Amino acid sequence: MTIFMSSGLPSRIERPPEPTLDAALVQEALKNAGSRSRVAWMAEQLKLSEDDLLPRAARFFGARPLMMAELRAISPDFGLVSFAECKRRNCVVGRYADQDALTVVVSDPTDIRLRQWIDVRIGNRPTDIALATAADLQAFLVSLEKSLRAMDAVKVHTDRPSVAANGDGGLAISISNIDATESPVVRLVDSTLYDALHTGASDIHLETQPGGMVIKYRLDGVLEVVKQIDSLDIANQAISRIKVVSELDIAERRIPQDGRFQVVVDGRDIDFRVSIMPNLFGEDAVLRVLDRKHLTGQFQALRLETLGFDTRVLDFIRDAALMPYGLLLVTGPTGSGKTTTLYAALSEINTGLDKIVTIEDPIEYQLPGVLQIPVNEKKGLTFARGLRSILRHDPDKIMVGEIRDAETAQIAVQAALTGHQVFTTVHANNVFDVIGRFANMGVDSYSLVAALNGIVAQRLLRMNCPECAAPCTVAPEVLARSGLAPQRVAAATFKRGMGCAHCRGTGYKGRRAIAETLPMSDTLRDQLVQRAPLSQIRQSARDAGFTSLRDAAVALALSGETTVEEINRVTPVE
Repeated sequence: MTIFMSSGLPSRIERPPEPTLDAALVQEALKNAGSRSRVAWMAEQLKLSEDDLLPRAARFFGARPLMMAELRAISPDFGLVSFAECKRRNCVVGRYADQDALTVVVSDPTDIRLRQWIDVRIGNRPTDIALATAADLQAFLVSLEKSLRAMDAVKVHTDRPSVAANGDGGLAISISNIDATESPVVRLVDSTLYDALHTGASDIHLETQPGGMVIKYRLDGVLEVVKQIDSLDIANQAISRIKVVSELDIAERRIPQDGRFQVVVDGRDIDFRVSIMPNLFGEDAVLRVLDRKHLTGQFQALRLETLGFDTRVLDFIRDAALMPYGLLLVTGPTGSGKTTTLYAALSEINTGLDKIVTIEDPIEYQLPGVLQIPVNEKKGLTFARGLRSILRHDPDKIMVGEIRDAETAQIAVQAALTGHQVFTTVHANNVFDVIGRFANMGVDSYSLVAALNGIVAQRLLRMNCPECAAPCTVAPEVLARSGLAPQRVAAATFKRGMGCAHCRGTGYKGRRAIAETLPMSDTLRDQLVQRAPLSQIRQSARDAGFTSLRDAAVALALSGETTVEEINRVTPVE
């Protein structure tokens, strides 16, 4: 075989030209992208990210590129293009505060049908076309969805007499067909409950103000405004509706009232605990959501490690839970996960060999094989009375939902001193304040210290969204206010969630428990009985390896799992 070779140096290999965003590439995208996003296809051909392609595409199509900060400044006009259509077609039509022209934001400038459909909807109004990435546009729409729920379908008419709230339906309310309800007040309340359950809110706040009512949900421990009612009359009737279904006195508006009611959703009974409080303009209501059956399914396999505690805290709680007798105290504010921690501990030791009895107000989770007693103060069943009866029921392990008064505290301590294992919660700021709380209730310090196996103080921190968390820089003044010295943060990796569809635009996704623990050593028992200064007790605990809530929170911020702002919100600077 003869091989022909050219003389001289080999010629330079010609490489195909790099693709550029031009009409030819757009035509190729229209033909070849198929079901994929044409913008994503073009970005792939150009070896760019969609964020990098955005300014080039904007120049080519004669539009304005919008980053997330500019996108959030738009006030959408859902009267022209409904929210449902915007979400389905991935577009937004709205205005900036300083502009009269409409801004039409799209993520796919090659979608001619979308442009034509929008033109028909907005008519001859002056418009400004803008481009945003699909991810940013979706995150923006998801963040708007928080305030555009089923309750927005409730039209509150203030120019005609409102329908008075009534007690139809009693304690069980079906909210599966809100539109079929004629009363605007009932529709408002039912849609508020429905949306709270849909979004996973833990509490609903109905706050009466001079001109009406503000409705807020507590999501991941933080309040978010979801609706404003511009009618004081409707606000008062909504509170009255809550009172009726909770079997409270609708004529009494001067003193606090507590009650509860039940809602049926998808065949599932969901309890609401109600607190009514008078204010200057009427009354406020706070509704705690207690979805027991739903949580039961989640908590059947509940273990302490699922709560996010570090190994040190896990070992401490497990060791305390396995003690044959004594008192395990969990402290923290409302909503810090105290009851969940106790149930996780009970789940791990519930082997069927011991009699486990709980008394709670209310019963938040249902555990198989455990006798759970609900407090009923109207019928005379208080924590103290129920605890006395439990002791005659041959229990091995007792859980008291909360120690609220001196009598309950005395009985719980005596039970722990007489061979029973007692799990309970108490409200205090940290593990050292618990001793003072019991002293204020009149419990003898020696008896309490002798009964105690240990104390756990805990909080819940919001974690950065794993989908949109990115490295960030924390200002020196913020670090200084947070008590973080420069040498401590030298090797830190601070991160912050930018907001995406996964986290509903908040930058946070999920919460994690942090805790400080105080085991009862002989040295510590002697100091507590002798009422030693708090500084001396703290130093002894530090010498034994004590890690505070602040230390645990700072460690999460330094590793980029949460933000400095979040740890400052939840824990004090030491």
